[in-house]
Amino acid sequence: MKVKFIHTADVHLGVRPDAGKAYTKNRPEEIWRSFERLISLCEREKTDLLVIAGDLFHRQPLLREMKEVNALFARLTHTKVVLVAGNHDFVKQDSYYRSFRWARNVFPLLGKEMQKIEFPELRTAVSGFSYWDREYREGIRDSWKCRRTQDTEILILHGGDEKHLPFRKRETELLGYDYVALGHIHKPDQKEQKSSYCGALEPTDPNDTGDHGFILGAAANGLVKTRFVPFASRKYIHLDIQADEKMTGSLLRDTIREKIEEQGIENMYRVEITGFRDPDIEFAAASMDPYGNVIDVLDFTNPSYDFGKLSAVNKGNLLGRFIQSFEKEGEDGLLEEMALYEGVKALLETKRGS
Repeated sequence: MKVKFIHTADVHLGVRPDAGKAYTKNRPEEIWRSFERLISLCEREKTDLLVIAGDLFHRQPLLREMKEVNALFARLTHTKVVLVAGNHDFVKQDSYYRSFRWARNVFPLLGKEMQKIEFPELRTAVSGFSYWDREYREGIRDSWKCRRTQDTEILILHGGDEKHLPFRKRETELLGYDYVALGHIHKPDQKEQKSSYCGALEPTDPNDTGDHGFILGAAANGLVKTRFVPFASRKYIHLDIQADEKMTGSLLRDTIREKIEEQGIENMYRVEITGFRDPDIEFAAASMDPYGNVIDVLDFTNPSYDFGKLSAVNKGNLLGRFIQSFEKEGEDGLLEEMALYEGVKALLETKRGS
C-alpha cells in the first residue's frame, strides 16, 4: 500500500516579520494564506497524512487562532493530521492545547513523553512528543527506538541545537524509523534523506534565505521516497554589491534596482555594499529602496584615501603623524587596516569641523 504524506513545520502562524515597507503590513496574513494553500493542496492531491513537526504557531496560540486552524483541518476529507508543539508554541500550563477539541481527522501528540498513533488502514504509525517548556536540553533517548507495529513507521522530532533537543542527524537515523520528520531548523534539506528538515513553510527572518516549502513523501512497505517542494510566496535574498571609486549614490540605486528586477521584485532584500568608494561620496541608505522591499542597506565600504598624499600634505600635524605611525609599524592586518581607515576618517571630519 502506498501512503502519500506531506511533512511541514515552523509555519509560525502569528509571526510579524520585517519584510520591507511594501510587504510588512500584510506579511502575517500572507503566511496564514500560505498555510491555507497547503491544506488545499492536501485535499486536491488526496494526501493521506499531513505531519507538522512543531511551531505551527509563533507563540502561545489564541483560541480564535486554534479555531481557524481546526476549521482548515476539518475541510480535509482524505487527510489525517498529526502534529506536535515546538519550543515557540509549547504546551504551557494554561495553553489551549490542553483542552481544545480538534476535528476528527486531527491527532495531536501533545504529551511530553514519546507517544504513538497508529493508522492501520494506512499501515502507518507516527510517533512524537511535544515541548512543555521553551527549551529541551536532553538528547535522544534509547527508549525512542522504533518498536515496529506497522509497515511504515514515522517519527516527529523538533530541535537540533544546544537548547532544543541537541542531536546529530545520524543519531535520528539509527533509531530505526522509516522516516524522521524534523522541525526547528528553518532551512530545508533539499535532497532525499531518511531524516530531513522541511524548513519553514515561509521565511520569517531575513536570515532565512533560499527556497522554503515542504517535503512531499511516499511510503510503501517501509520504503520512503521524499522530495523538497518550494512553496513560499516570497524569499529573503542577500545582495552583495562591490563598490569602487566611480560608484555614486545614483549609480548604486540603479545597480540595486537592476539586481532586484533580475531576482524578482516580489522578494525581500538585504543589501551589503563592500569595497572602496570616493572619499567625498556617501551612500544614503534610505534612498536605496526602489520597490519597498529592501529591509537593510549595510554599507561596509571604505573611502579610497590616497594615504601617501594625505601624509605629505599633513606632515607634522596629528593626521600626518597618525598615518606615519602605521607606515613605521608596517602593520597590514585586517584590524590594523580598519583602524587606519576609521582613524583617518575621524581625524578628517574633526579637521573639517574645526
